[in-house]
Amino acid sequence: MTVTDEAGWFYIPWDGWTDLDLVRAQLDGGADPNSGVRIFEKPLHVAAERGSPEVVAELAMRVDDIDAEHRGRTALWVAVFEGRLDNAQALVSAGADPWRIMMDGWSPGRLSLASPTPDLFPVPSPEIGLSEAEAAAVTEARRLVTALGDFHYDGLSMACVADITAAEATARLEAVPDDGIDVERLYEGWWNVPDAELIVGITDVPGGCVITQPWGYTPSTPGVVRRVSPGTVCYSMYSNPKGGNSGRIARDGAVKFWEPPTVHSISFDDPAEEILAAYLYRDRPLAFCCAGAGLRLADARPITGPSDIWRRLPERDYWI
Repeated sequence: MTVTDEAGWFYIPWDGWTDLDLVRAQLDGGADPNSGVRIFEKPLHVAAERGSPEVVAELAMRVDDIDAEHRGRTALWVAVFEGRLDNAQALVSAGADPWRIMMDGWSPGRLSLASPTPDLFPVPSPEIGLSEAEAAAVTEARRLVTALGDFHYDGLSMACVADITAAEATARLEAVPDDGIDVERLYEGWWNVPDAELIVGITDVPGGCVITQPWGYTPSTPGVVRRVSPGTVCYSMYSNPKGGNSGRIARDGAVKFWEPPTVHSISFDDPAEEILAAYLYRDRPLAFCCAGAGLRLADARPITGPSDIWRRLPERDYWI
């Protein structure tokens, strides 16, 4: 297939960056190796994320500057963040600098020290290593991700609240016990249960508590996170089967919206600890919420259930 025309890179399909012949055809047809790929701008950055090492090597030979930055990061940084070690090695072989400072001190090489392959690049000096706090964050991330494991969570929502108990969360939400709650029925067919969106599970965990609803969005709403967060922090999320993962972070009642960070959404002026968290919990939104609130879960039960207690929330508009 040949897609060479005046549009440059426009017609390269999503998986076309693994096709060396296709990319070469574009280049030979006049496509600019330095720019022009829709919102991502630089072909080498796109190839580093989703292409093959062969395509990366071809583009690396043709660009003006293999360490050119886009949105504060080089193509090598993108490859490391996305876990594309094959592409990272191809870039270094072509002359990319692993220790070029960017992203609030997170050079590609330093970011790789937080990866499962910390020996990816030779470290030029011990001073470049992770700080004690960063190393602890890496260790906890690996423990937490392993503890939670993998499970299907479409349709689930939860709120992770720091430093308060399930009893305190219940009081803040003005939730009440309800002997009529049939949890088994909720799991099997919540859509047949009246007011199912008002029923939540709450569980004490090390560091705070988890509010969960395996069948709906309520724990992630502004009305819930605002009420449980005075004097503390709450990270919430909802896995919308139709719209992906998103949630809210509330600090002492102030609420902001968040979406799972990606290599494209994090900014070069984000704080170093937020960049590290985005990397450690990439594609792990549940663990991201737990870590953000400082909750140290031993397993996924507080999220998936059965919860320690089930409570019915009062009827109110939880979207305000």
